[in-house]
Amino acid sequence: MEHVELIVKPSEHKLRLEDFLCDRFRRISRMHLRELLRDEKCEVNGRIENAGKRLRSNDFVEIDIDLTREHSMLPQDIPIDIVHEDDDLIVVNKPAGMLVHPTHRDKNGTLLNALGFHLNKTNAEGFIRPGLIHRLDKETSGLMIIAKNSRSHRLLALQFYRKTVEKKYVALVEGKVEGDTKTIDMPIGRFAEERRWGLKDDGKPSVTNLKVLERNSETTLVKLEPITGRTNQLRIHCAAIGHPIIGDIARGGREFERLCLHAFSLLFRHPTTGNEVVLKSAQPKWF
Repeated sequence: MEHVELIVKPSEHKLRLEDFLCDRFRRISRMHLRELLRDEKCEVNGRIENAGKRLRSNDFVEIDIDLTREHSMLPQDIPIDIVHEDDDLIVVNKPAGMLVHPTHRDKNGTLLNALGFHLNKTNAEGFIRPGLIHRLDKETSGLMIIAKNSRSHRLLALQFYRKTVEKKYVALVEGKVEGDTKTIDMPIGRFAEERRWGLKDDGKPSVTNLKVLERNSETTLVKLEPITGRTNQLRIHCAAIGHPIIGDIARGGREFERLCLHAFSLLFRHPTTGNEVVLKSAQPKWF
């Protein structure tokens, strides 16, 4: 960690502290900067402040930060499937097997590395930071929204927080699911010692709507709509009703070339126009 001291410029007057840090440390993930703010590693004029603090010209900002984190945003020329792009956001169809963001173990080949290259290959005005708003597991494919500026990130994140974004998935599960529709309402929590997520009596409320699309001899194609957004929620809920997702070996699914879970539809409001946007992705071959 390095101790960095910064002075707020007149052009940065009234910026939120989080946005100020994102602009000053463009190659460090917003997630890491938020962690530093949460852990009280940043002061403004000698006082701990939250992410929404509005700064004034000549404010004195101090932060303890790991500048080696810049390497995790290294742009890499990796092909990505772009479903929609404009000045405020980009929606991509993430393939199965790709990490969304770098980790301590894997710093290359992630979606953020690919976006860092794509968003900046023709940009001469400074580094555009890909702003993650939601995530998909490495094994899950499908649609993801990424913000291209701080304002869009904040407004889109607010929609996710208020649960006004509609996300729909398709999954191929084991066995024949009885009934055409069902609501799975089971709390999910983290088992710290085992480092896993699962059903837990004192977990957070977790709700998934399921609709049968097609029944086969040994499997069922279902549409899943998570009302809440817990870690591994769809995998856990499908396994809990006795129909684990194909490829989810840890929860009883058979071995397969990939996890048969795909985010195929997104509905949200555009952060600038306010218009409703509905996007759908191509179907994976296992459909």
